[in-house]
Amino acid sequence: MPFLLRVELPDVPGSLGKVASAIGEAGGDIEAIEIVEHRADGTAVDDVLLETTAMPDTIVSACNELDGVRVVWISRYAAGGNLFLDLEAVEELTANPAGALDRLVDLLPATFRADWGVRLRRNGNGTTAVLHGSAAAPDSLDWFDIVRPARVDSADENNVLAAAPLLEDEIIVIGRRGGPELLDSEVARLGHLTALAVSIAKNA
Repeated sequence: MPFLLRVELPDVPGSLGKVASAIGEAGGDIEAIEIVEHRADGTAVDDVLLETTAMPDTIVSACNELDGVRVVWISRYAAGGNLFLDLEAVEELTANPAGALDRLVDLLPATFRADWGVRLRRNGNGTTAVLHGSAAAPDSLDWFDIVRPARVDSADENNVLAAAPLLEDEIIVIGRRGGPELLDSEVARLGHLTALAVSIAKNA
């Protein structure tokens, strides 16, 4: 079955190869790898999509035994198949410019390995409305008063959230149930894709 593993490792040549070898020796078969973040402290964060019949703990232990390597998170990956890269998302948005904003919401779970995405509007009377949500999105959500892409607090401690401004009185929100924490690079990507979707929709 497919799993997604997020791992911190030294940002030096050979580190990823050692992690890949450890995963293979523990019974995992790597399908795809995406670099999520390069950090100033000399570490990197990678997402690894893998297939395995072994216990996840076996793979985690094998990775954690490597010097400077730490598994941040591992979970079954319901999207399966492959990691959905930003370029693929942009191609989807440009295929139907008029529906780009709602299509972006649909693509958020696969693009960010999140559980759901929402397009949220603040009404004049102070209430909020979910204009569009992905399959597992909540029916209602509080407004987040942001001026730039940011991690935001969740009323449910089981969710980690990030949001980005969309149109006036509209924002995009993504949620992960159980983690991992949304990194600065992911929040920046969310803002970038949201801005692209707005630009595509306005030029429709």
